[in-house]
Amino acid sequence: MGDAAPPARGSAVTRAPVSAQVPLWQQLQATARAVDAVRAGRSLTDALREVDANLRAGVQALSFHALRSLGRAEALRRQLARRAPPAQADALLCTALALGWHDEASPYPLFTLVNQTVEAAKRQPSTRGQAGFVNACLRRFVRERSALVEASQDDPVAVWNHPRWWIDRVRQDHPEDWQHILRANNAHPPMTLRVNVSKTTVALYKQSLLAIEIGSKEVAHGGLQLDHPCAVTVLPGFARGDASVQDAAAQLAAPLLLTGLASPAPIRVLDACAAPGGKTAHLLEFAAKTGMRLDLTALDVDPARCERIHENLQRGGLRARVLAADALQPSQWLAQSGGEPFDAILLDAPCTASGIVRRHPDVRWLRRETDIAQLAVVQARLLQALWPLVRPGGRLLYCTCSVFKAEGSDAIKTFVAHNTDAALQASPGHLMPRSGANDEPVRDNLLGEHDGFFYALLEKRAT
Repeated sequence: MGDAAPPARGSAVTRAPVSAQVPLWQQLQATARAVDAVRAGRSLTDALREVDANLRAGVQALSFHALRSLGRAEALRRQLARRAPPAQADALLCTALALGWHDEASPYPLFTLVNQTVEAAKRQPSTRGQAGFVNACLRRFVRERSALVEASQDDPVAVWNHPRWWIDRVRQDHPEDWQHILRANNAHPPMTLRVNVSKTTVALYKQSLLAIEIGSKEVAHGGLQLDHPCAVTVLPGFARGDASVQDAAAQLAAPLLLTGLASPAPIRVLDACAAPGGKTAHLLEFAAKTGMRLDLTALDVDPARCERIHENLQRGGLRARVLAADALQPSQWLAQSGGEPFDAILLDAPCTASGIVRRHPDVRWLRRETDIAQLAVVQARLLQALWPLVRPGGRLLYCTCSVFKAEGSDAIKTFVAHNTDAALQASPGHLMPRSGANDEPVRDNLLGEHDGFFYALLEKRAT
């Protein structure tokens, strides 16, 4: 399977402060329940909602760490016990192994971790009967850790901490970059801001950050990558929309779609899968900076998620037409959006999210290989439904936060082959996730560290 992938430099957990009254065993119990929920098919976001507020920040950090090393932990557990214990005990054991398998990346000394894991097992009715088993496995792990870890190097799932099908698919799609992609997925993402350049400048905002001792570097076209993450509440002008949190690769959407458009009348724009509204807001900010007037409609099929769009727009003092509607059914909403063809459509299509695994480490364990083909069908249907709504000479920007070619370059090749009025313009194509924690080929260093994305800009030829 190629070179092994040790934990990325700088990948150790930074635990959120918790009350001095909250013992580690209690955090480990909650973390194991979250891991067990992901194994059962629930998203980590959903599982964390059930965690006590006093524990949530620390449990989220530990859960992220555990899920980034779950493949290694499961391989180690199989060496320690061929037959898995009941699900909750197994989740607790694997959580401890994930957190403690590598000294440099472990958030706690190994003996502390072992003692507190055993205590967690004893104090929970559902695992109390397996406390002795958990203790025996972890004591053996302490004695034989080096040999056990070395033996697990033969398992690609342990080495790369992704399902085997995922590893094979990335290797097939990106034979030169697959190792860099998988390593980046296991690193911690940076906190990147999109500066609202209709209100301030990147240079001025960078200075305002320095005034409160937050360092940053410029990325993308109006972004700042922070040296260290911080709470959004401390960001200057955040409440009034001076800056927003947005990955550097995602910040390419607005300039790609709008640059070069000009009209004395308002430009009709559709953001077809808009929630939570970050790109919607960026379109309006970019237009305001460049003197464009937009007649913008933002769609999302989920009314609750439409509320997120409203909140993002309200924070920045921005206005758009927000509709809870299915982009696949234009007959149900086109009249409400003005009825005329659009000058520009942004289609940020639903996808596997394989490009944002470092931000959502549960995704790799929740997805199934069959999801790729199923989502590719949805993406193709969206393209076919929305393309007729683009005026001749107008454009559609297709993007996904995926590294799989079936959701990117292959999808666009098929679409262009079957739609002779669609001309592919200069576009970034597949952007591989990049992490400063690893030595990687630099092809788009102006973006700094960023998620995996795909962009294709299509122009409609006049017929």
